Amino acid sequence: MCRKRAFAATAQMPASRSLAVGLAVSALLAAAPAYAAKAKPADAPAPAANTPAGPADATAAAMPKKAPPEARAQAERLEPLARAAFWASQVSADPKDPEAGVKLAASLRALGRFDEASAAAEAVLVLQPQNVDALLEKARTAIAAGQGFYAIEPTRHAIEIAPKDWRAATLLAVALDQAQRPIEAMEAHRKALQLAPGNATVLSNAAMFYAVQGDKAHAETLLRKAVGQPDATLKMRQNLALVLGLQGKMAEAEQIERENLPPQIAQANLDYLKAASQR
Repeated sequence: MCRKRAFAATAQMPASRSLAVGLAVSALLAAAPAYAAKAKPADAPAPAANTPAGPADATAAAMPKKAPPEARAQAERLEPLARAAFWASQVSADPKDPEAGVKLAASLRALGRFDEASAAAEAVLVLQPQNVDALLEKARTAIAAGQGFYAIEPTRHAIEIAPKDWRAATLLAVALDQAQRPIEAMEAHRKALQLAPGNATVLSNAAMFYAVQGDKAHAETLLRKAVGQPDATLKMRQNLALVLGLQGKMAEAEQIERENLPPQIAQANLDYLKAASQR
């Protein structure tokens, strides 16, 4: 892929991408929750009782409005579809709002709508080619879709802009691994660990790379450190159970599975681990 940045040279959004963003916003707005009423100021004047609303008034009232910071913070705690609808309304209210564009992309990615998520991130990059968050969201979407090769360019661009940002380093490592370039991926994981040695995401990503490469002992060490961090996730604990089980350490793997999952799912995972460890 040419190293010349297409982002900086783009003057307007390609028509197909623009249409994809427009369709995503329109569809999600139809499913938007009633958060607008919560954002309405308490002292907003009531409309005059005997004043009929004209077409212009009705149109203005129906248009989405930019939500205050507290409403935006609350939106991040909504379930995925409602969160996507909220951010779609914010993009509709202000198409040049980079935060809304990036959050919409992330929400669409969580829903598995990868083409629309990528288009939403690109829409931000058309206006702000150096927006690191948009570059990283574009990369996350490609990785989530199993297309890590297409995450390499945006992550490298992000690293050029913010060389100390561990997010770009660990995403580049995962992208290179997906692109079946393990030597480069290992170096990128090492760089990410240098930048953020105590970060649970960096530790977990590196651990799973080493596990796939066959170094399960090193993967276990990294995962134990990851699950000890305050921001450790259930997925990271499950990954530790997986690595332990593949090494035949079934007692500890079972304890982790049963502490974190419903009985039927935990048992299914344990049955898989027992079978895999005996191969």
